[in-house]
Amino acid sequence: MSKIHQLETARLSLRQWQDRDLDGFAKMNTDEEVMRYFPSTLSRSQSKTAIEKYSTLIAKKGWGFWAAESRENASFIGVVGLHYIDDLPIVNCVEVGWRLARPYWGMGYATEAASRCLEFAFGELQLDEVVAITSINNKKSRAVMERLGMLNSGNNFLHPRVSAESGIQEHVLYRITPEQFYNRG
Repeated sequence: MSKIHQLETARLSLRQWQDRDLDGFAKMNTDEEVMRYFPSTLSRSQSKTAIEKYSTLIAKKGWGFWAAESRENASFIGVVGLHYIDDLPIVNCVEVGWRLARPYWGMGYATEAASRCLEFAFGELQLDEVVAITSINNKKSRAVMERLGMLNSGNNFLHPRVSAESGIQEHVLYRITPEQFYNRG
C-alpha cells in the first residue's frame, strides 16, 4: 500500500473516495448529457463498482482517478485524475481524465483540476509524458486538453470497448511533456 496523495487547487480537493460520494457519482453517471461520449450511462451498481476500482487503484499506487469536491462546501463535483493505460491500442502510458457533474460545467474546474494532476504527474511522479483521450466529437474535452497545452498527436484510434454503431468509437490522442506543460503560454 502506498501513501495516498490528495491534491488541492484553489477551489478543489482531489481525494480518495468515500462512501458519501456514491450518491453524487451515481447521479452524474445517469445523466445522458454527462455520459454523451461514453458507451452508455451507468447504473448505481456500476457506479459503485467503478468507485471500488478507483479506490483500490489509489490505495495501491497512491494516485488515480480521485473524487473531486469543492473546498468551499465539500460538494461532490466529479472525478478527475490519472490512470495508467494498459488495455487500449495506446499502452504503457498515463492519461489525465475528468468527468464532472453538469452543474459544474463551464466554471473552469476541469482545467484547474487536470492542470494540478499534470503538476503532480511531472513533479511527483516524474513522468516523461501524459496523454488524454476522448471521442473525436467531444469538443468540450478537447478544448480542455488544448487549454492545458496538450497537443493533438494525430494518432486517432478506434476504442475497442466502444461499438462502431455508437458514433463515438473514433478517439483522439493528445499528449504533453513536462517541457510543454511548464513552458505553455
